[in-house]
Amino acid sequence: MSRNTCVIAGGGPAGAVLALLLARAGVQVTLLEKHADFLRDFRGDTIHPSTLQVLDELGLAEEFHRLPHRKTHRVSIHTDDAEIPLADLSKLPGRYRYIAFVPQWDFLNLVTAAAARYPGFRLVMNAEVTGVVREGGSVRGVRYRGPDGEHELRAALTVAADGRRSDVRRAAGLVPVEHGAPMDVLWFRLPREPTDPDETFLRVSTGHLMVSINRESYWQLAYVIPKGGFESLQGRGAGALREPVARMLPFLGDRAELIEDFDDVSVLSVALNRLRRWHRPGLLVIGDAAHAMSPVFGVGINLAVQDAVAAANLLAGPLLAGGEIPESLLARVQRRRTPPTAITQFAQRMVQNRLIRPVLAGDAGPVRLPRGLSRLPVVAPLVRRFVGLGVRPEHVRTPEARARV
Repeated sequence: MSRNTCVIAGGGPAGAVLALLLARAGVQVTLLEKHADFLRDFRGDTIHPSTLQVLDELGLAEEFHRLPHRKTHRVSIHTDDAEIPLADLSKLPGRYRYIAFVPQWDFLNLVTAAAARYPGFRLVMNAEVTGVVREGGSVRGVRYRGPDGEHELRAALTVAADGRRSDVRRAAGLVPVEHGAPMDVLWFRLPREPTDPDETFLRVSTGHLMVSINRESYWQLAYVIPKGGFESLQGRGAGALREPVARMLPFLGDRAELIEDFDDVSVLSVALNRLRRWHRPGLLVIGDAAHAMSPVFGVGINLAVQDAVAAANLLAGPLLAGGEIPESLLARVQRRRTPPTAITQFAQRMVQNRLIRPVLAGDAGPVRLPRGLSRLPVVAPLVRRFVGLGVRPEHVRTPEARARV
């Protein structure tokens, strides 16, 4: 058995950024990651201006921009007969007026390497949380399984940041409220050629939606299908996927024929939910563990990072002071982060119900969107701020401890 001031389960964006902020402030913190490394096929690799600003405030912006990345300044929707601008991020206030596409493993390696510069930080890989330690009605740490056996780690504060299938959340008896999603997403890649379009865009046609992300040497494609529809599509063979790709993205030409089977296709089962209560005595839940986000707007990483910043701003001082963290303080984190989460999820539900559901059903006829909507004086600034900065962007308020490794 060992002790720590704070233990965080889950080395995703929420857990890694919170660990960095707390260690930077001088808090002793252990980050537990169940996998051996971060080299997994993440799809959510969009780093929005709000997160870029956080990295800047941490002195990591220059280091981040040395990572292989691609900038996108504009987001648009392509229908069968028109290209409709959705958000022009180049008109945002501030220094960062673009979305950066960066492999999530590079982002997580950057953040955890920065945290390792502080003596209070410890990262344990291959650490699968199996339960929580309870004492007098409070959570007092976790039990986890590592390559060398079972361990118990006690802490003044336990943070569940272990994703939408959170083991810690389940062990604490917290169950999210499901808001539903009409779709799942198939992710796959096709080679990119220099003569292809340059931007990242959403392609919409009757019965079909596809996100096309320019990754320089290849296209990362997200084909949206009706909820639970993968087995039916798979049963029709790879041609059922090749056909809409070739028809909706004719510039890919013969490259669609490279889709020979479904072996290289990843299925994202979309969920949209939120906990009513993000805390128990001694336990805080943040990120996807507190609120699974739809892929609409691609803001999942950025909401998770904002949760981490808000939590660190409120908790770093009391953790440094020692003693028990009152549940009322954990409730303050939830009160601060629930409004932006709820507003974002409401917007995602609107898009799911007003655009995605009828398009996939194919019962709305040809897709026609108002071409000048994003140019309206009030709508345009709201849309680009929502996509780029989100609702209530957080800023780093925690001081940096002097001691570094």
